[in-house]
Amino acid sequence: MATKTAKKSKQQSTSSLQSLTLGDFAYTVIKEQYHSFMKLEKKVLADKDPEHLHHMRVGTRRLRTALQVFGQVVELPKAAQAKRIGALARILGDLRDLDVQIGDLETVYRPCLSKSEQALLDDVITSLQRDRRRAFDAVEDALTRSRYQELKTAYDVWLSEPRYTILAQLSLQPLLPDLLSPLLSTLLLHPGWLIPATDISDEANRILHDLRKACKHARYQAEFFLPLYGESFKEWIGDVKAIQDSLGKVHDGQVLLELLAEHLPARATLPRLEASIRQAQDEAMADWETVRQKYLDPAFRWQLHKMLLEPDPGT
Repeated sequence: MATKTAKKSKQQSTSSLQSLTLGDFAYTVIKEQYHSFMKLEKKVLADKDPEHLHHMRVGTRRLRTALQVFGQVVELPKAAQAKRIGALARILGDLRDLDVQIGDLETVYRPCLSKSEQALLDDVITSLQRDRRRAFDAVEDALTRSRYQELKTAYDVWLSEPRYTILAQLSLQPLLPDLLSPLLSTLLLHPGWLIPATDISDEANRILHDLRKACKHARYQAEFFLPLYGESFKEWIGDVKAIQDSLGKVHDGQVLLELLAEHLPARATLPRLEASIRQAQDEAMADWETVRQKYLDPAFRWQLHKMLLEPDPGT
């Protein structure tokens, strides 16, 4: 009996998804992403838990991605457009980056150092905490000024009376490959897949950091469409997230090394800390050759394109 009920529920869900228009789906995604970060505003301003800031930053990035995906479908007021969301995301990002840097130095690396190195590192952390106070002031200003209120009003108005282009009336299901294939092509054509793990040049680091951002953008966009695809699609998103996380650790380490060079006194060094950071970077890239060769493999690339052409009818 339970199996029959589950099957019936699945069929009803599938029928509902297949009947969606592009406009319906765009509205649902934009509404979810907007509310996901808007509800965190007061908690971010209270500044008691850095995770609230993290989730609000992610929410703004996801909303910006949604606006890029559905930009040809919706007609938004000027105050609600992607440029405004991007500006807010950057301000939140400056504060979040400092939280991550301070947290890593305090909890991951500091306990492994000698007392003399800890004392030097404490001076760096104190300097970063001053930077954080200034970054929080910028966030506080951004979330309390009239420009932000205009953004919220614009979304409230649009969500109550959404406006669309003529494309919104089209059925969503047949358009899935059109929506997702450009995303996949952008990711697969990124030059980062050509960078070997042995290349530690500044240019290689820059390209790999850009690939990390491309992975993040691809993941955010693909996650909007999870209900319309099967297990292989879900597994691919997990794969992209793992690549993003690994490249993120490499970039975070590079940023920490640059911060040490900037904030340490002249001729002062932290050799054990620097060695630990580089070791963490090496560990993050341990599987890079396997990963990048997989994404360069023609058969694997074709498999990904085929996956997008075949939404799971049993979802």
